[in-house]
Amino acid sequence: MLNQMLIFLLDTFLGLFSLALLLRFYMQLLRAPYRNPLSQFLIKVTDFMVRPARRIIPSFRGMDLPTLLLAWLAQLMLLAGVHMLQGYDFSSTIGIALGGLGLLALVEIIKMTLYIVLVAVIMQAVLSWFNPHSPLAPTLDSFTGPFLGIIRKRLPPIGNVDLSPLFVLIGIQLLLFLVTGVEKEISRLF
Repeated sequence: MLNQMLIFLLDTFLGLFSLALLLRFYMQLLRAPYRNPLSQFLIKVTDFMVRPARRIIPSFRGMDLPTLLLAWLAQLMLLAGVHMLQGYDFSSTIGIALGGLGLLALVEIIKMTLYIVLVAVIMQAVLSWFNPHSPLAPTLDSFTGPFLGIIRKRLPPIGNVDLSPLFVLIGIQLLLFLVTGVEKEISRLF
């Protein structure tokens, strides 16, 4: 019972922190507007780790690699903590365990990225119906623009209805099936 509560707390705090780091990475990568409440919140929450990491780890071609690496490390710590609380013995196979956990953390980052895009597309579609000039709209446009733009180039609106969000959501669901399959295969190492 105590282990389940500790796993829940670990998953909540490290999972949310990893999500905040990942959102910050993508907002910088996609050049989302800096002056909005979400950006300011993410900067305030993650700056205490990102600034020192930037002194050690350089950015690469405009990508904030320190932030991405910190998100991966948070996921790695989360997975290691959960496995330890579940009674996994790392002492005998430390190399295989760390390699497997590193791969699982990478898969979790990919899965979290897909969920971020999924939620952003749904939020943008709903806002476009009810409040297209919402303060959140420019941020959502920067997140979804690269994905929706690919579909919009090939599929024009049909009867003034943009179907590109539907196709992006279907594509994300298919990718989530693949990622979940890979995750299950990696999990068999444990």
